[in-house]
Amino acid sequence: MAENGDGLGTVPEHERILQEIESTDTACVGPTLRSVYDDQPNAHKKFMEKLDACIRNHDKEIEKMCNFHHQGFVDAITELLKVRTDAEKLKVQVTDTNRRFQDAGKEVIVQTEDIIRCRIQQRNITTVVEKLQLCLPVLEMYSKLKEQMSAKRYYSALKTMEQLENVFFPRVSQYRFCQLMIENLPKLREDIKEISMSDLKDFLESIRKHSDKIGETAMKQAQQQKIFSVALQKQNNVKFGKNVYINDRIPEERNEVELKRGFEEEDENEEEILTVQDLVDFSPVYRCLHIYSVLGDEETFENYYRKQRKKQARLVLQPQSNMHETVDGYRRYFTQIVGFFVVEDHILHVTQGLVTRAYTDELWNMALSKIIAVLRAHSSYCTDPDLVLELKNLIVIFADTLQGYGFPVNRLFDLLFEIRDQYNETLLKKWAGVFRDIFEEDNYSPIPIVNEEEYKVVISKFPFQDPDLEKQSFPKKFPMSQSVPHIYIQVKEFIYASLKFSESLHRSSTEIDDMLRKSTNLLLTRTLSSCLLNLIRKPHIGLTELVQIIINTTHLEQACKYLEDFITNITNISQETVHTTRLYGLSTFKDARHAAEGEIYTKLNQKIDEFVQLADYDWTMSEPDGRASGYLMDLINFLRSIFQVFTHLPGKVAQTACMSACQHLSTSLMQMLLDSELKQISMGAVQQFNLDVIQCELFASSEPVPGFQGDTLQLAFIDLRQLLDLFMVWDWSTYLADYGQPASKYLRVNPNTALTLLEKMKDTSKKNNIFAQFRKNDRDKQKLIETVVKQLRSLVNGMSQHT
Repeated sequence: MAENGDGLGTVPEHERILQEIESTDTACVGPTLRSVYDDQPNAHKKFMEKLDACIRNHDKEIEKMCNFHHQGFVDAITELLKVRTDAEKLKVQVTDTNRRFQDAGKEVIVQTEDIIRCRIQQRNITTVVEKLQLCLPVLEMYSKLKEQMSAKRYYSALKTMEQLENVFFPRVSQYRFCQLMIENLPKLREDIKEISMSDLKDFLESIRKHSDKIGETAMKQAQQQKIFSVALQKQNNVKFGKNVYINDRIPEERNEVELKRGFEEEDENEEEILTVQDLVDFSPVYRCLHIYSVLGDEETFENYYRKQRKKQARLVLQPQSNMHETVDGYRRYFTQIVGFFVVEDHILHVTQGLVTRAYTDELWNMALSKIIAVLRAHSSYCTDPDLVLELKNLIVIFADTLQGYGFPVNRLFDLLFEIRDQYNETLLKKWAGVFRDIFEEDNYSPIPIVNEEEYKVVISKFPFQDPDLEKQSFPKKFPMSQSVPHIYIQVKEFIYASLKFSESLHRSSTEIDDMLRKSTNLLLTRTLSSCLLNLIRKPHIGLTELVQIIINTTHLEQACKYLEDFITNITNISQETVHTTRLYGLSTFKDARHAAEGEIYTKLNQKIDEFVQLADYDWTMSEPDGRASGYLMDLINFLRSIFQVFTHLPGKVAQTACMSACQHLSTSLMQMLLDSELKQISMGAVQQFNLDVIQCELFASSEPVPGFQGDTLQLAFIDLRQLLDLFMVWDWSTYLADYGQPASKYLRVNPNTALTLLEKMKDTSKKNNIFAQFRKNDRDKQKLIETVVKQLRSLVNGMSQHT
């Protein structure tokens, strides 16, 4: 019962689940089915039974539904089969009808198409005629453009393009050929620009190659114009009686001959000298400028032209490394620069805006700075004055040429003043060698003259005036040596050479006079003075040569006034002018004389030292020889002969040399007595030494050089005389008693000197003490010496303490 009760309870639940399964979506079946398994045991089996029963019910219902509609389905199928037969009949009829219509309309269609085609052709022909009448002018103009391009008439071609674009193309702009033409015009313009630019590049290359020829032609023309102006000025000066400064080395007649020859050469070469237009075809520049102007790109062309010309300017301004070696290197450099700026000046005047005055001035200032730097650097390597002079002439022609084209050249003339200083330096170096050669070839002897002809030759070379010499009969001698007229001539040659550089510098006569005098002063004070000093200091120059050098400098000094007159005659500037520079020959030759005098004193003392070194005294002799030493007599004889040569010197020089020699001899003899290596001196040696000093005093008293007053020369030996008298007389008591008194008999004897000599004599006495102890006089003398030595030492020590 219980089981039956349970079964009855589950049946409604299964029905509900089946209803949910039928009514819900299959995605939600899972939870519903899970509830079947969650119920009581055997529920699954019961559910399956219930599910089978439900399925059977549905099958029955489906079967009933099919049975109900089956007859209607069969009737519909039967009707469809009847309609298919009728449709097939209808299709056959329609197809047949269509075929008959097609066959009937074929002829009409053909005729209609022919009519349509004819009318279209007629309309097209009319349209084509109209359009061709509109296009023919365009095509004719375009054909004309092509012909102009082929004929290289680019400027006309650009004008034709403007007409095509502004007038003709707007009429036919709808056609493709017009678009092609329009698209082709920019390409044609670019082709024209490229061709024009190529012509311009060829032109630039051409003027770069011809710039030296252009510059050479321009410089020739400027030089000829200058020659003509100078000739005209000279004619005017002669006409109005003006005095023209003429280089007296080149006569005026010679200048006129050379000028005439220059004009003749000018006439001969007149046909050969071409203008810049003859040498260069400027048409590419004009064409290119017009083309770029038409294209509205004139600024681009100007910038390109200026940029390329600046590059060419830098190349032209770059010199060759060996330019300074030859004048041709400088000439090529100048002609290229002149050619460059002549072309620029021509472009400036024949074109508008391509180059401006401001541009050319900027380019010239840049070039001028570079030119000056190059010339300053390369001219510094020039050591040949002739090359420097040729460089100066080239710079002058270069400056005059460019000045004629309107370029400022003042800085070039300022540079010439720097080069002038360098030119003077090269001249000074050259003349230093000339002076050295003259001094080397000179025999330093008075010039001998045997007849009047030789006398006139010397006078013509050197302005010498001496009435006494003129009165003398032949043969006779000039006091100076052969180097004096040669030096005078070379100084004049130097003035000529310096004058050459001053010409054509556009300077006044006053400035030229000042330049000549300053350069001559440099020659005298530096070059000639240095050569004289070097000559004086040479070891092989002896006393006789030094005496002649002093005489030579005296005459050269006197000739300086004639050199001033010589410069005055050249420049026509009076020496009395306030700003006129004076020649410094007086101080130059005076310094050389002083150096020669000093060298005479030095060499004379050296010669005395050589004789003194030959002295061979026996300092331990007991008795003197009774006569003066041989070396001293030779020395005195040498001095007598030398002082005879000094008679040609100024008196003061000879007296100073004589006094210096005596003082040096006195000092040398004193040093010989006091020599530290000399340890012992006997009384016999002192007596022998006294004989030598007596000969020196006799020599001094014989007045070897005139002009000394009284015994002035003998005072050179006063120190030796008083010292020797003190030892010869042995008057030590008087010396010690009167020491320090102004009236002392031995005022010139120094205690140190006396002590040194006395100690040497004391040592000699000790050496001979073995024999002296048997002689009472010798013993007394020895004691006296020791006593005097002690007193002298105390006197010397007192002097040291006082000091």
